[in-house]
Amino acid sequence: MNAPSIFRRFPDRLSASKRKVLANVGWAMLGKGVRILAEIFVGILVARYLGPEQYGTMSYVVSFVSLFSILATFGLDNIEIRELARGRVAKEVLIGTAFRLKLVFAILTVAIIGGIVLALEPDRFTQAMIMVYATSVVVNSVGVIRNYFTSIVLNEYVVKTEIFRTIVGMAIKVALLLLHAPLAWFVVAVTFESFLVASGYLYAYAAKVGRVSEWRYDRQVAGDLLRHSFPLLLSGAAVLIYQRIDQVMIRNMIDEASVGYFSIAGKFTELILFLPIVMSQTVAPLLVRARERDEEVYRRKRQQFVDVVVWTALLLAVLASLGAPWLVRWTYGRQYLAAVPVLQIMAFKAVGTALTASSGQLVIIEHLQKWAAVRNLIGCAVCVGMNFLLIPRFGIVGSAWATIFTVAFTGCLANAFIPPYHPIMKIQIKSLLFGWRELLGARKLWA
Repeated sequence: MNAPSIFRRFPDRLSASKRKVLANVGWAMLGKGVRILAEIFVGILVARYLGPEQYGTMSYVVSFVSLFSILATFGLDNIEIRELARGRVAKEVLIGTAFRLKLVFAILTVAIIGGIVLALEPDRFTQAMIMVYATSVVVNSVGVIRNYFTSIVLNEYVVKTEIFRTIVGMAIKVALLLLHAPLAWFVVAVTFESFLVASGYLYAYAAKVGRVSEWRYDRQVAGDLLRHSFPLLLSGAAVLIYQRIDQVMIRNMIDEASVGYFSIAGKFTELILFLPIVMSQTVAPLLVRARERDEEVYRRKRQQFVDVVVWTALLLAVLASLGAPWLVRWTYGRQYLAAVPVLQIMAFKAVGTALTASSGQLVIIEHLQKWAAVRNLIGCAVCVGMNFLLIPRFGIVGSAWATIFTVAFTGCLANAFIPPYHPIMKIQIKSLLFGWRELLGARKLWA
C-alpha cells in the first residue's frame, strides 16, 4: 500500500498494523483536505453567488432527501463492515447480498419520496429538484464497495475516488458559475457527484479486488444481515431525523434564507466532525479483532478509543467556536454573518457526535445494537419537540440549542435509561473527565 509520504517515514519499529492504521488515517485526512479546499475555493463561491435564499433552497432539497436515505441502506452499512472484518463469510457473497438488498430498498425509497413530495410540497420547482437529487439514493447502493475497503482498513482507494469526485465536481461548478447558471443546474451538479463516486468505487474494486460479476446473493446471509440491521435502521432513521429535520423545520417555520444561514454553520460543523468520525470508523475494525483475540486487551483499548475521539472533538469545537466570527466573515462574506451565533453553539455538536460515534461502534462490536433504536428514537422525539418550542421564540439560534441538547442526550445521557448501556456510559463519563490524559498518548490505541 502506498501511504502518504509522511507516514512512510515513521520508524521501522512500528508494526505493520500500526503502519496500516496510520496510513489509513493519513489517506482519510488527505481526502478531507482536498474537500476542504474545494469548499474554500468553490463551495464558498457558490454560496456567495446563490445568496442565502437560493442556497437555503438547495440545502433544503439535500436535507429533505437525506431524511429518507437510511431507508435505502436499511442500517446495513455498519453491519456489513463488522461482518467483513470478521471474515466469516466470503466477501463476494457478503458484498453481493448487501448490494442487492440496498438496491431494492433504494428504489422503494425513491418511490416513497416521490409520493410525499407530490402530496405535501406545494412548490413545483422544489418538487422537481427533490426528485432529481433523489436519484442519488439509488446510485449510492454502490457504497458497499466503500464498506469493504473500510473493513480491511484501507482508505486509499476510497479517498482517491472522493478526490476524483471533488475535482470533477469542482470543475463543473466553476463552469456553472462562469456561465451564470440558475439554481437548478447546481442541484444537478451535486446529484452528478454521486454518479462520479459510484463509478470510482466500481473502478477501484475492479482494479484491486475482483469483478463485480463475482458478487453472489445468498438468502440466508440476507436474512442474517436484515435481522442484525433492523435495529440499526430504526436507530439510524432517528439519527438522520434529528440531524436533518432542523433545516426542514426552519424552512417551513421561518424561510429559505434562514436555512441558508443554518446550513453555513453546519458546513463548518461537518469539518469539525470529520476527524472524530474518521478515527471511529478507522479503529473500529481493529477493536473487533482485538475483542476476538483478548477480551482484557479490548476493554483497555475501548476506553482509550473513546478518550481520544471525544477529546479531539472537544478541542476542535473550542477552536471553531472562538474563531466563528472570522471564519464566516472571511469565507462566506458579510451576507452570511447571521450564521456566526449559530456556529458558536453548533461547534460543540462535535462532542456529542463523538460520544455517539464512538459508543455506536462499541454497541455494534458488542452486539447491543437492538437497544440503540430506543435511545435514538427518544432523542429524535426530543429534537423535534425542542425545535417546535425554540424556533418560534429564538429562530435559528433556538434550533442550534435544540441540536446540542439532542446530541448530548442521545450520545450519553439516554444511556442511563438502558441497563445494557450502563458500562458504555461509565466509559463516556470517564472519558469526559479524564480522557485528556490519553490524547497525547493516542498512539497507544493501536499499539
